[in-house]
Amino acid sequence: MKKLLLLAAFSVFALTTTNAQDEDSMGFAQSDLYVSGTLGFASISGGDADGTAYNFSPSVGYFLTDNIALEGSLSFGDAGGDNSSSFGIGAGARYFLAPASQFSLTLGAGLNYNSQEIGEDLKLNTFTIAVAPGVNYFVSDAFALRASFGSLGYTTAKADADGAQSVSQFGLNIDLSNINFGMTYKF
Repeated sequence: MKKLLLLAAFSVFALTTTNAQDEDSMGFAQSDLYVSGTLGFASISGGDADGTAYNFSPSVGYFLTDNIALEGSLSFGDAGGDNSSSFGIGAGARYFLAPASQFSLTLGAGLNYNSQEIGEDLKLNTFTIAVAPGVNYFVSDAFALRASFGSLGYTTAKADADGAQSVSQFGLNIDLSNINFGMTYKF
């Protein structure tokens, strides 16, 4: 419920804010290059589990046309006290409904590979293909806030061990339980 209220507040703010800056320089256009990313952090304590978990996901994008950007991404993570770390790489495309304006709805699709080491003995390889809607809001000529929420996706995971079987999942998430916030810098 908190995420839904936060998303609603962000949307209302984005749609109703008037900005005295020149809007002609805000937004994206063909041949624009940008970097973006998300960062997560958590402190874990209780019982025998104490630690710090983090994830960092930088990405770079390039506008092929006025509306379509190609993106490449990396992801790094550490789950804290359970000696678990992950590394991922991804590629995708994002369609911007109104790229030249301060506020734009987006639709992104991508393919990701993630390798997670759990303890010293287990390695899990995961492939995901997903489509997710989002929003992009420029707060200045070069900086924008971005958020994506929900998804339609397919994931397959397999442990790197003898006799391991892959586990697949197809899902539609429209309950806003997966919201990702990030920042973008346009060159």
